Amino acid sequence: MSSIVIAGDTSGSITLAAPAVAGTNTLTLPANTGTIITTASNGQVIPKAALPTGSVLQVVSTTKTDTFSSASTSYVDITGLNVTITPTSSASKILVMYTVNGKSQSTPSMRLTRNGTAICIADASASLQQSTAGTFQGGPDNNQTVQVAGHFLDSPATTSATTYQVQVITDGGTTYYNRSPNDYYSRYTSTITVMEIAA
Repeated sequence: MSSIVIAGDTSGSITLAAPAVAGTNTLTLPANTGTIITTASNGQVIPKAALPTGSVLQVVSTTKTDTFSSASTSYVDITGLNVTITPTSSASKILVMYTVNGKSQSTPSMRLTRNGTAICIADASASLQQSTAGTFQGGPDNNQTVQVAGHFLDSPATTSATTYQVQVITDGGTTYYNRSPNDYYSRYTSTITVMEIAA
């Protein structure tokens, strides 16, 4: 088995040893500056740009632990139920996942926004609200809550800071979030999580 010995700058050496293989094989080194990462590397990371399509590049999450209520007939933010991510590539996808606990005796709905613009909403139809999900009714018991959860794969096409927000609307009755209308027995949490996915 042949090998190449490279002397260290001040001491020691690195030996490149060729395995015993049949035929001829080629190992092509990159034509740029960088550090070769091995299985024994410590404190080194693979550059995000080198990860394959579908890799998770970063994860950001927010958990809302306080309560919120609204009787607005126009879309308003659920305060604190938002998350900001700065994509590393404009080609990346952003997977948005949300879980919202609430309850109402009216007809509430919710939607996702990206930097204030509604996303993942239904097609327009007459005067109906274009929403992402609903509702938080779930029966007449004002001691109960309902959980609404979902996900959406977004294509923001940017490397600037991007904020995803959950907004809500009702037909006039009050909807309560992270609590029941009677505020009975338990309180709850709601979450929004985003993942940058390599394209």
